[in-house]
Amino acid sequence: MSFGDPNNPYGQPPQQQPGTPGYGYPQQGQPGAPQQGYGYPSAPPVQQPYGGQYGGGPTTMPSTVNAARVMLWVIVGLQVLGALLYGIGAAAVSAAKDSTDDPELARVLGDMPVGLMWAIAVFAIAWLVYAAMLAVKFKTGGNGVRVAALVFGIITAILGIYPFLIIGVVHLVLGILIAVFVGNANGRAWFNRPRY
Repeated sequence: MSFGDPNNPYGQPPQQQPGTPGYGYPQQGQPGAPQQGYGYPSAPPVQQPYGGQYGGGPTTMPSTVNAARVMLWVIVGLQVLGALLYGIGAAAVSAAKDSTDDPELARVLGDMPVGLMWAIAVFAIAWLVYAAMLAVKFKTGGNGVRVAALVFGIITAILGIYPFLIIGVVHLVLGILIAVFVGNANGRAWFNRPRY
């Protein structure tokens, strides 16, 4: 094997004339020579989705959504108090009806709806369980939790107006605020964020 053979792949490379570029190595400043080097061209910059964060949603719970969750816990506390008051009241009226000898007191106690008081106590317990489940699911829940919280806030506001007007003013305000905070753009972005 001779190194002088031009077709020998293991041979010595041919000598270049001075001032001419080598094969496959274009020189800077020559027309048609790439200016940034070899390889793939650089990629365009990555576009961020609407909202400014990668992943398409907020990574921390917005303050309005967190406030709605705190309001749900306040409603849980108020429902505990209401259930205790109605339950204790129903038990006291029932016990007083059975033990009184005064006909006037028996007539007044007989007019009190003990069954309705027990029903309100049971409803308050069911409503506090519903509020607690929603408050717990705010961190990981999706759009279904958002819709359930909207329904909860609207029904709470309606119940604060009609049957329990005087004691329901707090529930009215909290229900409206929960529905507004969960239904706004921050709430929509939080509950519709992608979960990985």
